[in-house]
Amino acid sequence: MTKSQHQPIRVAIVGGSGKVARQIIVQLRARRDDAVAIFRNPDRFDEIAELGAIPIALDIESATVEQLAAVLAGSDAVVFSAGAGGGNPARTRSVDFDGAVKTIAAASAAGVRRFVMVSAIHAGGPFPVEEDSPMFVYYQAKHDADVAVQASELNWTILRPGTLTDDDATGRFTVGDTVPGGDISRADVAAAVIAAIDEPRAVGHAWELTNGETPFADAVVELVS
Repeated sequence: MTKSQHQPIRVAIVGGSGKVARQIIVQLRARRDDAVAIFRNPDRFDEIAELGAIPIALDIESATVEQLAAVLAGSDAVVFSAGAGGGNPARTRSVDFDGAVKTIAAASAAGVRRFVMVSAIHAGGPFPVEEDSPMFVYYQAKHDADVAVQASELNWTILRPGTLTDDDATGRFTVGDTVPGGDISRADVAAAVIAAIDEPRAVGHAWELTNGETPFADAVVELVS
């Protein structure tokens, strides 16, 4: 989709103060799309607004489906990019899984069909850790959230990025049902999220991705052809 063809869209981002979400906001605003950033901490309201997003302080752990649906309403797509950050197994489950399930239900209630889940490489299994690892809860939560969106009636895409970095965007990816582990910049994850929203052929697919050699749009064509 070229800039001359692009019709502005409105994207709601759950976990809207996170590092990937911030990149999504900046890139959406660069092409004159609206970004609605939904996040827990009201102290971040001004800084998220300065990025160009419509900031909404709403805790997905305590919010009802109805409250979340009200702020998703009118969007063209929902991106779930929330995460507890690890360290607390109960909160990881609450945010990464329960929060995702609530967002899926809220998107359905709000009539927003397009949904992109930012998951994690290996979340499709097998997990790269043993059950007694502190990271097992994280992978299980991401896996179960992916299963939940796959079972929904939404037009979903799941993106499972590798190890996240703060490097500049490259515009080049390795994308597949499974890929060897590796790094990917948060800026490139954001670009992939937006490209997936734009690409109808990405609906119904769960892909792992790292930085590589292929533009995302070309990788999608290869994967779905």
